[in-house]
Amino acid sequence: MAALWMIVASALFATMGVFAKLGAAHFTAAELVFWRSALGLAGMLALARLRRWPIRTPHAKLHVSRAASGVLSLGLYFWCISRLPLATAVTLNYTSPIFLALLTAWRRHERPGPVLVGAVGVAFAGIVLLLEPTLERDQWVDGLLGLASGMLAALAYHNVKSLGAVGEPPWRVVLYFTLFSTLAAMVWIAVTGIVHLPDLRTGAVLLGLAATATIAQNAMTRAYHGGATLVVGALSFVTVIFSTLYGLVLWGEALPPHAWWGVALIVAGGIASLRAERARLAALAPTSA
Repeated sequence: MAALWMIVASALFATMGVFAKLGAAHFTAAELVFWRSALGLAGMLALARLRRWPIRTPHAKLHVSRAASGVLSLGLYFWCISRLPLATAVTLNYTSPIFLALLTAWRRHERPGPVLVGAVGVAFAGIVLLLEPTLERDQWVDGLLGLASGMLAALAYHNVKSLGAVGEPPWRVVLYFTLFSTLAAMVWIAVTGIVHLPDLRTGAVLLGLAATATIAQNAMTRAYHGGATLVVGALSFVTVIFSTLYGLVLWGEALPPHAWWGVALIVAGGIASLRAERARLAALAPTSA
C-alpha cells in the first residue's frame, strides 16, 4: 500500500509541476511557494476543524526539523532552477534517495541490501540518461547547492519517517509543513518586494498548484509512514517519468531514443526495489512448523 501511495504522490507532484510552470509566467518563485503553502494550509485547517482533529502536537521539535529541511531544500531547488539548466537542477535534487540510503543506514541502522542499493543506482542512472544534465566550469558552486537540496530533501524525508514512528498522523505533518512554508515564503516575498495579485484565470492555476501539492504531500507522508524508507525513496524517481510525459503531451517536448532507455531504467529500478523489499520481508517472516 505504501508503494501505491508513493506512486500517487509522484503523479500529483508532477501535476503540481505543470501548474508551477503555468504560474511561473505570472508569479515569482517566492509567490508560487507562498500560494502553494497558504492555500494548502487553509485547506488543512478547514479539514481539521471539520473532522475535529486536535492540532496541538507533542512533537514540535521534529516538525520544525522536518519543515526547516523541506523549505530549505525547496528554496535551493528554485535557486538552482534559476541558475542551472533545468535537467541539471532536477538531477541534483533527485540525488535525495541516495543520501536517504546513507542517512538511514547511519541513523536507523537499516543497512540496505546490495539489491536495493543497486536498484537505487539503476534508477538514478535512468534519471541522468533521461535528463542529460550538464554543468559548466563556472557553475560548480550552484552545483554544490543543488547537491545540498538533495541532501536536505533526504533529511526531510527521514524526519517524515521519524514523525510516523512516534505516532504523528500524516495530516498533522502536512499541516505544520504548510504553516512553516507559508511563513518562510512571506519573508522571501518581503525581501524581494515583488507582489502580483491573481485574477480569475491565474487564481485557478494557483488553486490547482496548492491542491495537487497538498494532496501529494499527504500521500507521500502516508507512504513514508507505512513503507520501507529506501523503497519509498526509490519510487520517488517515478515523478520524473510523469513530468516527462506531461512535457511530451502538453508542450510537445519530444524525447530522443536514448531518453526512453532512461525511462526503462527508472521503471526497472523501482520494480527491483519493490522485489528486494518483498524478499526481505519474506525472509523475516516466521516459518510454520
